[in-house]
Amino acid sequence: MNKTQENNSAKLLTLASQKTMLLLMLLLPACSTLEDHIVESDLNFCSTVDNKPPIALSKYLSPFEDKMKNSTGVYVLEQGTEAMLSRAWLSEHAQETIDVQYFIFSADNIGLIAIDYLVKAAERGVKVRLLVDDIMVDAKGNELLKLAAHENLSIKIYNPMVNIGKNIVDKVVNLTTDFHGLNQRMHNKTFTVDSKVSITGGRNVADEYFGYDHQFNFRDRDVLLLGGMTSDIQASFNQFWDDALSIPVDKLLSSKDTINTNFNALHQYACDPANFVPKVRNQINNLPTVFKEIEQAGELHWVKGVEYVSDVPGKNEGSEFLGGSGLSTQRLISLVKKAKKSVTIQTPYLVTTDLSKKLFKTLVDNGVEVKILTNSLASNDNLEAFSGYQRDRKALLKTGVKIYEFKPDAQIRQKIMSDVMQDQLIEMPIFGLHAKSMVIDDEITVIGTFNLDPRSANLNTESITIIPSQKIANNVKQGMLEEMLPENAWEATLKWNPDGEASKWKQLGVKLRRVVPKNIL
Repeated sequence: MNKTQENNSAKLLTLASQKTMLLLMLLLPACSTLEDHIVESDLNFCSTVDNKPPIALSKYLSPFEDKMKNSTGVYVLEQGTEAMLSRAWLSEHAQETIDVQYFIFSADNIGLIAIDYLVKAAERGVKVRLLVDDIMVDAKGNELLKLAAHENLSIKIYNPMVNIGKNIVDKVVNLTTDFHGLNQRMHNKTFTVDSKVSITGGRNVADEYFGYDHQFNFRDRDVLLLGGMTSDIQASFNQFWDDALSIPVDKLLSSKDTINTNFNALHQYACDPANFVPKVRNQINNLPTVFKEIEQAGELHWVKGVEYVSDVPGKNEGSEFLGGSGLSTQRLISLVKKAKKSVTIQTPYLVTTDLSKKLFKTLVDNGVEVKILTNSLASNDNLEAFSGYQRDRKALLKTGVKIYEFKPDAQIRQKIMSDVMQDQLIEMPIFGLHAKSMVIDDEITVIGTFNLDPRSANLNTESITIIPSQKIANNVKQGMLEEMLPENAWEATLKWNPDGEASKWKQLGVKLRRVVPKNIL
């Protein structure tokens, strides 16, 4: 074997090991054996719940009709509880359609209660469409088929290459023959009701995104939008729904048994006070009063020129291996380039490229203050992504950017944790950062799904909402700066970083992840 052959052989072995690691990363969630999420109960918890017919959403929106035609109502959902309550209330009062698009939709407590709201909406005649990325679907095939069997509830899986309906042979073949296609995931997160109201931002549907997990939760951010550009979110959802990459579950799965379309067990689960605390249910019922209060307090802002940018399904055609950029990437670059005074960023994962470091250096050299809050190793849930950040941290700091790393026991968690969960906890859970936001020059706020990493830039489909409002920018930035304070975050420097605050096992684990190439992180 000559030297060229040896080098080629080594490259192939390296790529094979990288693919094997990625395969394990992708397959582990799908390979677990799931127990049935719901069991039948002899108790009738729903008999004690008020089941009055809901008032139509249009009645609540009628005072805003004129404003909704010419501008967009904007309310930033900072708290996990209000983000959860808003989704539940909108589901309960929907009249015609509910369109749901998520990267993760878990079958945990929050996920099951969310599904119950969607099923109840479908049972009263609302057309419900649910689109979820294949990688993180946490449900058994019979559960998906049962939901999809309802005449008013449709479920599609985006880019199903490694999970739903696939055996181990299918997964290995797809990994080895279409590595680029397998890595193209749908990271969009939208919840749209009657084509009039939308929620979009960083949160997936699972306990930890709403402050309800007992061990680990995320600090996150969404935005509630009324009228105006919600039509663009609806159009984007329709584009994804109609794309060839989105496959109906009944095309991926089959059942030899007759599908039982009785959802009583699900309803009983959601009515059980042990699963759905009456205090929270009462808060949902009181939301109309809350909406009036936030408008009167000036917290519901009517803004012209709000912009929703989403990547197209598939993101790019793969002509540039694991690259290709996208609409959201290009729009963010154009916004940042125009910064004159400051750029303040929150991103859970921070893996920079030569392009992004050059962009930040140019800003700093021009007198623009750039501050970034990201996860520390101690608060991070993604060691692969942190390994990419760790390799590049000093180079990024040398550009003049100030970097802050979120503490797992940040004092801010007391503020953002649900009061219901705080009453139930023996000790406070760890908190990690998941918000993906940016404020430019105290004038423009960006809230979306975009992480500052190559995966968001080139592979995942992402979406961002651009809000040109000084009031909103000031409010969001104030919260960001508070979370950069010493009680909430460590400042990383060229001479020091807080990696040593994490456990030895976590420090070792992140070093082992260095085999994963940065362009898929």
